[in-house]
Amino acid sequence: MPSRCSPRRTARHSDGLVFPSPVTGRAVSENTYVKLLRHLDIPTSVHGLRATFRSWCSDTGVPRDLAEMALGHAVRGVDGAYARSDVLERRRTLMQLWDEYIT
Repeated sequence: MPSRCSPRRTARHSDGLVFPSPVTGRAVSENTYVKLLRHLDIPTSVHGLRATFRSWCSDTGVPRDLAEMALGHAVRGVDGAYARSDVLERRRTLMQLWDEYIT
């Protein structure tokens, strides 16, 4: 019987997630991040981290649609009906810039 953290199980259930749960393969719960922040003694919340990223995007001129997609927000209405691209390369570049900024 494979272990709960086996790469095969995670890959099969991860749906392309960057940080899938090693137990379920699905998205890691917000509580996992809350516990991690507490363990690392970082005085913020998951929402605070996301808000910081979004504010940085606004301050540095990142287009609103790209920032929202990077946060995983769905585009609604008419714009959403025609937004077919995942802008993966643009998001990859954005996340690299964010990494450089925070480190």
